[in-house]
Amino acid sequence: MNQPWSRTLGAYLDALAAERGLAKNSIDAYRRDLQRLGEDLEEAGSDLRTAGVQDLQQHLRKLRKHGLSPRSVARALASFRGFYAYLIEDRQRKDNPSIHLLAPKTWQQLPKVLSETQVADLLAAPDLAKALGVRDKAMLELLYASGLRVSELVGLELSQMRLDQGFLIAYGKGSKERIVPVGERAEVWVGRYLSEVRPRLVAGRHPTVFVNSRGLGMTRQGFWKIMKAYGVAVGIRGLSPHVLRHSFASHLLEHGADLRAVQMMLGHADVSTTQIYTHIHQTRLKSLYDRFHPRA
Repeated sequence: MNQPWSRTLGAYLDALAAERGLAKNSIDAYRRDLQRLGEDLEEAGSDLRTAGVQDLQQHLRKLRKHGLSPRSVARALASFRGFYAYLIEDRQRKDNPSIHLLAPKTWQQLPKVLSETQVADLLAAPDLAKALGVRDKAMLELLYASGLRVSELVGLELSQMRLDQGFLIAYGKGSKERIVPVGERAEVWVGRYLSEVRPRLVAGRHPTVFVNSRGLGMTRQGFWKIMKAYGVAVGIRGLSPHVLRHSFASHLLEHGADLRAVQMMLGHADVSTTQIYTHIHQTRLKSLYDRFHPRA
């Protein structure tokens, strides 16, 4: 790597390691993408440092032609953007030729969603003869009734609860406040937990709604382990709190809820994030059609 452009690339990679603290694997990925681009440009009589939009477009077409996956091409484009942003910051050029190039669409993997029967089995799993079983029942019912993130669930404080009015106040990403409805069943079980179980568990004065067996606030990891164990008990593998959040949103849409309303309940800043659940619904409808329509 004695070419002038390769020395510039080396300086950029050193800066990534020093200033951003990226892992070695990430640095190696940037190096491969940019080294390949630099060599390709050199063969075409151009230079990595001074390449234009058409040079990069031609390189991206070449990558796709050679069978690189859309994900790999998108990653390469991200590498280009970072490199040329560095050159601008270092005053080696005034424009970023990659900024308006579009990455190829990658296949969006649909999130895992439980059926309503699976949800019913999960909610029936806790042993209600035990205090901790009542707590777990309350947490599971509330999670499915509200679609809260697990961090929002375990972070709930007593001052956020408005069970007598049928809602709670959640603080989502960026501490954004939103009103979240709480269904009647969840209201009943959370109310029972608060009146019968929490006073026996909590250690002193404590603002957190859900506490562990030692009376301390429940952690995300602690609840995840509890939920995973119930999942195994009812035959649901790979269960996590987020799966129940996904199921909450998907089931609402299946029963006719408005997409914007679901967006508000989930606390999504952009409705495009919520639209993934419409894809799940459409996929299910197609599956049902294929199974039951006589001419499918």
